[in-house]
Amino acid sequence: MTTGQPPPTHPGRAERVPNALDAFLSVETAGSLVLFVATALALLWENSPWHASYEHLWETRIAHIGVLVDVDVSVHFLVNEVLMTLFFFVVGLEIRREAHDGALASLKLAALPVAAAAGGVIAPALIYLAISRDTSHVGGWAVPTATDIAFAVGVLALLGRRVPPALRALLLALAIADDVAAIVIIAVVFAGGVSITGLAIAVAGLASVLAFRKLGVRAEILYALPGAVLWVGLLDAGIHPVLAGVLLGLLTPMEASRAGELPAAVRIEKLLHPWIAYAVMPLFALANAGIRLAGIDLEEPALRALVGAVSVALAIGKPLGIVTTAWLAVRLGWCALAPGLRWGGVLVVGCLGGIGFTMAIFIATLAFPSADALAAAKLAVLVGSTAAAAVGLLLGARLLGRPS
Repeated sequence: MTTGQPPPTHPGRAERVPNALDAFLSVETAGSLVLFVATALALLWENSPWHASYEHLWETRIAHIGVLVDVDVSVHFLVNEVLMTLFFFVVGLEIRREAHDGALASLKLAALPVAAAAGGVIAPALIYLAISRDTSHVGGWAVPTATDIAFAVGVLALLGRRVPPALRALLLALAIADDVAAIVIIAVVFAGGVSITGLAIAVAGLASVLAFRKLGVRAEILYALPGAVLWVGLLDAGIHPVLAGVLLGLLTPMEASRAGELPAAVRIEKLLHPWIAYAVMPLFALANAGIRLAGIDLEEPALRALVGAVSVALAIGKPLGIVTTAWLAVRLGWCALAPGLRWGGVLVVGCLGGIGFTMAIFIATLAFPSADALAAAKLAVLVGSTAAAAVGLLLGARLLGRPS
């Protein structure tokens, strides 16, 4: 997940932006520690004598929805489909804000991170397809294209004052562009057969949100009702319902309705960001990072190739794509490195881009319906992300300047 502001692009924001960036880094760095603890707990629990209780907890049925859609709501469903909608809502808010007056507000500002993010999607996807040639696992190409900003920022924070502000801004802008790519992949690649009825319900919900905005409804809580209709419609349509969060985030106003008041998008993001970092993402990790290592048969060629494809694509393909496309974009004159930014720093960011974790596991749950393939993909995400983090940290300590 990405949040925070790169260097100001408008006069008068010089003081506010560094404070926002520092606040973001503080929350995300602490959040990455909580995320790490949740991941370790999930792995220990699933590989302990009490692993049956781990599986039983997440499959526990909470309720049954029979209105408009027919679905059993388990704890796992609540985490992956409902709480992760809040996560993607914040992602939508971030994209909205950055497109308004931040890192994506102009072609000049967005050129480098967008080019780097494009390479960071294409290269790992091609490497995955080259290594894993099993047709039943072809959908896994999308898994290594994602970046987990919480862990990436956490690793970058370990480098302390070696990290120049321009490098932090590049990582954040790259992660925002990467989020956009992940959203497009989820919407296009993992949509099932679209139900016309569900699509009509979703359109009605979206139209209600737009009508509320047109009527000047300012109480944000009132938007929850049409937002819920949109979510249910997407679920019934066969489109992943978390995209409702993205759409609502993108439609949240960036214009302040009163003098001296923060825009709704900024105000809501500031309110929800700590909850996402400290609760939603760790819960997702706890519910999905549990892998029973003894149950993965790496003697099976297809699963062994899957693990190799995802881990290599993350640890090697992601930095290769990010750095190569960034270099080409600069050489072709489409953009330039920001003052204080060197190619060694870009390489460090490229390596940290290979930390897929939360987003990669989320996409894996969509790409692999088979339990064996999903477990292998999760293992590969952990291996590849760990390797990317270790290499990024080592390169950062060597290539970045010593702290003053």
